[in-house]
Amino acid sequence: MVKLNKIYTRTGDDGSTGLVDGSRQAKHAARIEAIGAVDEANSAIGLAAVALANTGHAQSLFRIQNDMFDLGADLATPLGEVGGKDFEPSPMVLRVVPAQAEWIEHAIDTLNERLEPLTSFVLPGGSEAAARVHIARATVRSAERRVTALAAAEPVNPAALAYINRLSDYLFVLARIANDDGAADVKWIPGANR
Repeated sequence: MVKLNKIYTRTGDDGSTGLVDGSRQAKHAARIEAIGAVDEANSAIGLAAVALANTGHAQSLFRIQNDMFDLGADLATPLGEVGGKDFEPSPMVLRVVPAQAEWIEHAIDTLNERLEPLTSFVLPGGSEAAARVHIARATVRSAERRVTALAAAEPVNPAALAYINRLSDYLFVLARIANDDGAADVKWIPGANR
């Protein structure tokens, strides 16, 4: 259990921040950028959850927010070699596991059953709730780019990569659900204003 008695520590005044293993990295390092982008995405998901507060979807978003903290903890714990035991969760190391991405896949499939197939791309909007979910989706995509940039330089848990990739897909489908099961989607009309 985490216990925070003091919010400021002054240890980051030199431009560095601590990781779970005790090492320190510059606040602009790729790993810290990825962790920060995940935190930003989690905040956008929280805003979407507020917009869906009177639906069962808010509870799903709260579950996802918890998973996003797991993802941040995973990224804050550097790995050893790919395929080694560092990828395995333990009481001392929190890792995203494949079941978390599988839950999202199941949720996507369940929501998608209610929707008509798309015949066009949709604009990120429609209802206010859908617009907030689209902002969360775009923010998750940005976080995914930061996580994959980190993965290009250092080992990253493959389950974490799968999780954040599936999450933006879930949010896209959820935005359509928030738009009256797709009926209020605003379709893109290519070249409409030429």
